[in-house]
Amino acid sequence: MISWIVRLLMIAAGAVTGWVVAEDAPNFGIIQVMVALLLLTLIVGVLAFWPSNWTARLNGLQRSR
Repeated sequence: MISWIVRLLMIAAGAVTGWVVAEDAPNFGIIQVMVALLLLTLIVGVLAFWPSNWTARLNGLQRSR
């Protein structure tokens, strides 16, 4: 399960890093890991500061169906 998350994160980081750095550059892997950490930080930040009223509104939409 965690390997899937890491794999998806590294695929996204590889795509973003590929826009900035050539894939055959010696520092591509290092920059890819840095971008992956930034993406992980962004995801955790969004989850940590997700407004509770959005969650209640989404739960209300699911119950009404």
